[in-house]
Amino acid sequence: MARAAAVATRKARDTLVEKQQEVAILPESETTREVGIALVSLIVPVFNEQEAIPVFYQKIVEILMPLAPLTRFEILFVNDGSTDATELAIRQLPDIGPIVRLINLSRNFGKESALRAGFDFATGDAVIPIDVDLQDPPEIIPAMIVKWREGAKVVNARRSDRSQDSRIKRSSANAFYKVFNMLSDQPIPNNVGDFRLFDRQVVDVVRTFGERAQFNKSLFAWVGFSPVEVTFERKSRSTGETTWSYWRLWNLALDGIFSSSTMPLRVWSYVGGILSILSFSYAVFILFFTLVFGADTPGYASTVILILMFGGLNLLAIGIIGEYVGRIYAEVRKRPLYIVRSTHGVEMEP
Repeated sequence: MARAAAVATRKARDTLVEKQQEVAILPESETTREVGIALVSLIVPVFNEQEAIPVFYQKIVEILMPLAPLTRFEILFVNDGSTDATELAIRQLPDIGPIVRLINLSRNFGKESALRAGFDFATGDAVIPIDVDLQDPPEIIPAMIVKWREGAKVVNARRSDRSQDSRIKRSSANAFYKVFNMLSDQPIPNNVGDFRLFDRQVVDVVRTFGERAQFNKSLFAWVGFSPVEVTFERKSRSTGETTWSYWRLWNLALDGIFSSSTMPLRVWSYVGGILSILSFSYAVFILFFTLVFGADTPGYASTVILILMFGGLNLLAIGIIGEYVGRIYAEVRKRPLYIVRSTHGVEMEP
């Protein structure tokens, strides 16, 4: 079965290569948008996904083959410091070089930085980030390309059904979108991940962003360009298990909120102002009650509770300020978002 699948994949790949080579031999005047020919780059960040690589490649070839030669493709894998045989699995793909390209980062920098590396090295007229686990179905790529050819600069892929995710994950994701959009200056669309299509103009704009603490969903929403949508039903992973633990998702959510908005600081300004007014009013009441009625002011327990409550609020506020100070520190150091160790089929400098 495995050998038959490999033979089928190779035949499909050969057909795709032949169709893409037809574009290369056209006269230069014809290899333009006038005849509808364009290069689309798929950015595929991977981390310890050796089992998923062949399955993903076979599926992508099946989907992309009918689109050639009017649409040319490059599959740009960004190996984010994998410790398994992910790099070997990619280099063993038959099209390494002409269609399949590989960027190896020096260590694991995280998905946000890996995506930025893909944006820096992608050469397509349109760019589509996509996960290797096939939860974001490549079957809707043709529909995304159609909307792009109709003039859309950004095509968002929105999840209409997430029943394959656990209830906890769905609930936490919905809560995150609500909280983020309540705090952020620029809301992000619900249930839209990194899987979307960007025109070259948008890619060039995103590449100008210099912040080190990047949250791509917010950056993609910030650029605007009146995005359009296609919808899909989210599937379960094709192979392997996700490396995204709830702790990593929690940290990503905090990074997203603190890197996209100063509202948490303003909220604590309001909280501090309200508590100060209440404290002053209570102090006036106690003073009046004591002077007029001559009553003692009992309440050792309540005093301790108030001290602990205000102490906790102060520490929480300081922690929020510390999150912003830490991000300022990261920006001041100006370290690169990623370091490229090696490439295959790609120039070392973007």
